[in-house]
Amino acid sequence: MLKKILIGIGVLVLALVLFVVYNIFFPASPKGDASISANGLDIKVTYSRPFKKGRLIFGEEKDKALQPYGKYWRLGANAATEITFSKNVNFAGKAVNAGSYRMYTVPGQDAFQVILNSELGVTITAAGEPDHSLDILKVDVPVTTVPETEQFTINFASDSTGVKMNFLWDKIQVAVPITAQ
Repeated sequence: MLKKILIGIGVLVLALVLFVVYNIFFPASPKGDASISANGLDIKVTYSRPFKKGRLIFGEEKDKALQPYGKYWRLGANAATEITFSKNVNFAGKAVNAGSYRMYTVPGQDAFQVILNSELGVTITAAGEPDHSLDILKVDVPVTTVPETEQFTINFASDSTGVKMNFLWDKIQVAVPITAQ
């Protein structure tokens, strides 16, 4: 009888270890990086990339949207999203010093409020709401409708006026203009 109990416990421990290892090496929302070097400015974003998987992504809470309008969103999944600027920039028209910041949003139907926060190193275990007293900047950026994107993506595009940082997921795009100071 003791042998059967020990075998049962061993099987459960092995299953738990395999589950943890699988989620480490094959996460449901894999890590992503986006970066650009343009006109002497380097920008890098580190984030997680969840999939839509047939869900309602943005919408009203009553409709069970994954990310309800008016609620904090870490811009991805898992750990907090972080952005680094090599130089002082204008972020959607507002001055930001060179350095690294936590970046998150509050989505709305017509615009996303994009916030930079000085709290860094927020891991998956502590990636809840940020300390809002550490917010250094809040900007409203309009939403545009685009063809459907299955996996959340942050990318960059540059032109003669500067850089646009794009957030794409479901059928929305938010393009944040960034220029070097």
